[in-house]
Amino acid sequence: MDKILVTLVAAALISFIVWWFFGKHTTTEVVADLTDNQQDVSVEVNGGYTPSTVVLKQGIPAQITFNRKDPSSCLEQVVFADLGVNDFLPQNQDHVVKIDTSKAGEFDYACGMNMFHGKVIVQ
Repeated sequence: MDKILVTLVAAALISFIVWWFFGKHTTTEVVADLTDNQQDVSVEVNGGYTPSTVVLKQGIPAQITFNRKDPSSCLEQVVFADLGVNDFLPQNQDHVVKIDTSKAGEFDYACGMNMFHGKVIVQ
């Protein structure tokens, strides 16, 4: 009986690991709101970034407002390596990050430990 139980638990763990690393995970994408020649997007930080992908229009000033709900120290930092941004995100407070939209492209961002990721698409 013990061997069967151990085999079932092992199979479940292996299935979870395969799903975690190779499964197709849905990502949320949002286009920024445009008001008064300014683009604004809000991103909630809670076990990751929601939405994880932000689409901006090129040449229009933009900002992303991060609100960190998660108490994890990993998510207390947001890093846009390509844009030179490395900001602290206070918990349960809005923090605005201005995004340079002068050139089109995809700009990845991550938490301080590079475990959680998001993307900004400027088009």
